[in-house]
Amino acid sequence: MATSVLIVGAGAVGAFYASRLSLTPNTTVSVICRSNYKAVQANGFSVSSPLYGSYNFKPHRTFSSPEEARKSRETWDYVLVSTKALPDVSDDSEILEELVSDTTAIVLVQNGLGIEEPYVKRFPKTTILSAVTIVSAAQTSPGVIKHNRWTRISIGPYLRHLDSGEGRPSDARAVGQNDKFVRMLKDGGIKDAEAYSHSKLQAVRWHKIAINAAMNPSSVLSAGSTNASMALDPELSIHLKGVMDEVLSTAPKVLGPASSSLFESLATSEQILRSTQKNTSGSKPSMQLDWESGKRMELEVILGNPVRIAREQGLEMPRLQTLYALLKMAQSNRDAAKQQKSKM
Repeated sequence: MATSVLIVGAGAVGAFYASRLSLTPNTTVSVICRSNYKAVQANGFSVSSPLYGSYNFKPHRTFSSPEEARKSRETWDYVLVSTKALPDVSDDSEILEELVSDTTAIVLVQNGLGIEEPYVKRFPKTTILSAVTIVSAAQTSPGVIKHNRWTRISIGPYLRHLDSGEGRPSDARAVGQNDKFVRMLKDGGIKDAEAYSHSKLQAVRWHKIAINAAMNPSSVLSAGSTNASMALDPELSIHLKGVMDEVLSTAPKVLGPASSSLFESLATSEQILRSTQKNTSGSKPSMQLDWESGKRMELEVILGNPVRIAREQGLEMPRLQTLYALLKMAQSNRDAAKQQKSKM
């Protein structure tokens, strides 16, 4: 029996992983598209990659909306969500209503902390797999995907009860679904796909927050600086290191003493800065790109949620809180200006 996968948010990252999963034996991959629907429905995706070359990927089914996917009455073993996490705009877990069952595994390939909770609340009996990726890809035109570099994706079952208690019988099913999905990615050529435990995956999420919380808002507040230019600037590099160190020192206190060893295998702030200084491609963080195009930024999951999660345990993160407060107000002021302009 074939394994069926549905991609919700078939932009650059979702389409890239969909194209690799489609190569897994006995697997069908369908997609829900938005602005690129007509192009994908007609021609599928055109993918170019320095690792895999140029190829075309035609989804098993292409839907123009979640409603259309529901009407198909198909069932999926895995539903991969790769939309931007914007809880201040909408609860994306609602999109999956009637698309998942108790036996479906939801795979969240999204940035930020706390992204899993809305799905846990809405689908308490469904396996939630949390994924962190560093893949670099862009959709240069509708249905045209350019994979630039990296493929790494780390995935672990989200089992929050393990943070403060013992395991449950249902954990084995979640681990099994997680391991199977990682094998599917490897079969599709993603050699550095890795299966992680719940605790290690959450440590990886905090580690990526250290990078995103430093680079993303700082690029916006410095009027569009690239990652490399910020890391090379004498003053900004001190600021970036301060933000990353604040996150990396807070995370083990939030996750518990046992997590300290997990961070020892991850890059330090100094190593991250040195690596960033060498990447002179001129790339800007996603938050800056969203700001330039007038889109909402992922403020809540990258800045707001870490601050709130830390506060729940009596911890403050003043550097993150400052960045969050400034950008939240900047976004609010811009939205108000847009509304005012539309009334004129």
